[in-house]
Amino acid sequence: MCALTSDQRLQGPHGGGATKECAYVVSTTVAEDVQGADGAPARPRVVRLAAAGAAVVLLLPDGALPEVLHWGADPGDRPEDLDHLERATRPVLATNGVDQGVRVALLPEAWTGWTGTPGLSGHRAGASWSPRFVPSDVQVDVREQGGSVRVDAHDDAAGLRLTLELEMLASGLLRARGRVTNTADEPYTLDALRLALPVPTHADELLDLAGRWAKERVPQRAPFVVGSHVREGRHGRTGADAATVLVAGEPGFGFAAGETWGIHVAFSGNHVVAAERTFDGRRLLLGGELLLPGEVVLAPEEAYTGPWLYASHAHGTDALAARFHEHLRARPGHPRSPRPVVMNVWEAVYFDHDLDRLRELADLAAGVGVERFVLDDGWFGGRRDDTAGLGDWVVSEEVWGDGRFADLVRHVKGLGMEFGLWFEPEMVNLDSDLARRHPEWLLQVAGRLPVEARNQQVLDLSHPGAYEHVLASIVRVVHENGVDFVKWDHNRDLVDAGSTRTGRAGVHEQTLAAYRLLDDVRARCPGLEVESCSSGGARVDLEILERTDRVWASDCIDAHERQQIQRWTAQLLPPELVGSHVGADRAHTTGRRLDLSFRAATALFGHFGIEWDLSEASDDERRELALWVDYYKRVRGLVHTGRVVRRSLEGGDLWLHGAVSPDRREALYGLTLRERHVTWPAGRVRLPGLDPDATYVVRPGGPPVLRGDDPRTTPAWWAHGTRLSGAVLGSVGLSVPALDPDQAVLIHVEVEG
Repeated sequence: MCALTSDQRLQGPHGGGATKECAYVVSTTVAEDVQGADGAPARPRVVRLAAAGAAVVLLLPDGALPEVLHWGADPGDRPEDLDHLERATRPVLATNGVDQGVRVALLPEAWTGWTGTPGLSGHRAGASWSPRFVPSDVQVDVREQGGSVRVDAHDDAAGLRLTLELEMLASGLLRARGRVTNTADEPYTLDALRLALPVPTHADELLDLAGRWAKERVPQRAPFVVGSHVREGRHGRTGADAATVLVAGEPGFGFAAGETWGIHVAFSGNHVVAAERTFDGRRLLLGGELLLPGEVVLAPEEAYTGPWLYASHAHGTDALAARFHEHLRARPGHPRSPRPVVMNVWEAVYFDHDLDRLRELADLAAGVGVERFVLDDGWFGGRRDDTAGLGDWVVSEEVWGDGRFADLVRHVKGLGMEFGLWFEPEMVNLDSDLARRHPEWLLQVAGRLPVEARNQQVLDLSHPGAYEHVLASIVRVVHENGVDFVKWDHNRDLVDAGSTRTGRAGVHEQTLAAYRLLDDVRARCPGLEVESCSSGGARVDLEILERTDRVWASDCIDAHERQQIQRWTAQLLPPELVGSHVGADRAHTTGRRLDLSFRAATALFGHFGIEWDLSEASDDERRELALWVDYYKRVRGLVHTGRVVRRSLEGGDLWLHGAVSPDRREALYGLTLRERHVTWPAGRVRLPGLDPDATYVVRPGGPPVLRGDDPRTTPAWWAHGTRLSGAVLGSVGLSVPALDPDQAVLIHVEVEG
């Protein structure tokens, strides 16, 4: 670690003074017209952190918070460039504003003359509302790939201390967060802590995601106009309508083209992201936690730490997503074992649990190659429907007495499958033993309960008694029954979510308590895997992924809808973290009927599973499904380590989705016709991501049942394959089978020899 204090001036290797750990530490420049807080000449420092073709260049003045001079493509490390960058990029004083250039720091401050959104909002009984932070310590760690900067600053008059952390990860992903501490004797009410990153003036278009239950992650685009494009999540969970990644880019940017910048707030409670363009032309992307009124009041020496703000820059949204994927895959806790084929019985039995029926389903599941069998809602307490039982995490004697539950677990494991179980630990039904014993454990506003949603309320996990009850209950059930996997659900928004202990809004504390609960459960149950489910895809963010092994992207497993849901979930998450199941021929959520080949080809590009009453499937359907399960097992190593590529062809009606191995020796592509195009069949399709100098063997992918052999609808190469260079496949392309809407084909390519 290389530390800079306020009275030090460090130089890089060209000026001497660099330590061994910092091959390039700091480029120093003196700007005679920049002053410190005491009016003395300041010595701004310019620091570059770079990795994987991306870089952030920071100005670190003595008397002010760090400013991002550049975030984007790596400009290189020429000392003369960095020395002059601050002066070269300083805004012109051409507006009717303050008399000196307004600097917008990583945490924007109003005292500078900045009239956009401030980074810190709060007060001390109406005072201390506009702090001016002065750095007291700066620590810089520059690595060959990436590095970090930490700035400690204070405003003694306001009684506040601030810590800013910024880190460039080896993937080229940037992340930053802030921490504010109350150093005065009186409480400080914190309203907001938001960090901001600049984007250049050619970032003229915005993209983010919207959605609802069963139709998550719908892309929407808009011009980057003057004002603020603000996306607030007030659900008490990430939200099915969350922006997920807010992207700014060059006009018309797409999967492979256009310079793009994107941010994601890694927080599972209320949050905000925004794109702000001011009257003087500046463009910022900013985000943080969204705090409810009075939710965080800091006692003396108490601190608040905001969530990580992750930021990615690349050319094209595929490369933007790849930085998130590479970061996740590099984590020590990232799932390494092959992702097992899952059978979840929710849409097969719902609440109708019966030992013989479930044994039959387990037999059928094992027969098609399932590796993990999951019993969903309805196994506990008085839970015969969704009106009762939540909170009573004990195996139901009514349904599972006389050892029948243990019989089911033994039967499942005797077939060679793991056993999984559904929980909804943060929720409670009023018709439950828990709610009757402890009404004070429910989040509520004094004098009234929140409006019900799905007949349930929210259990206050910040209450020690409630927390210990849930923790002990889950651990007991897992240990006593040998549970290998937990589907962790969260089925309602947090409305009027107040604490009976403090009387304050409780979403912030509830979110942190949920994190602690997950951490404690996994610490006490080594080897347990956990899925984040929240009415489907309403809790999908990078902080919940620090504690879970996959997410359930949506309660909708209609493959037509899933094509879009999974396509845009991939903007943040790689496919191995996204549960993707084959449903019944008639989708339960939409009523749409789809071929098994299309349903399975869609599920293939995720963590593959089945959510279908196999007792209602024909023998031929089960045989076909078994072929798909076998194919998934053969290609999951490629899909779950490969780089995701996406394209929209034929005016957006033909979608390509693929996985290209890291060494580019192998790839699998899926082509789906969403709607019948004005011309038909599709023209030649180019296959992206391959090595142009390699020769590939190109064959139909998937089991034979998908491939077809009708010469009227398949191209000449389809029956026996072909050999082409990566350059030809990427620039010329090849003909593909004629598809009807909601049909798919797979194309597999592998380096010859």
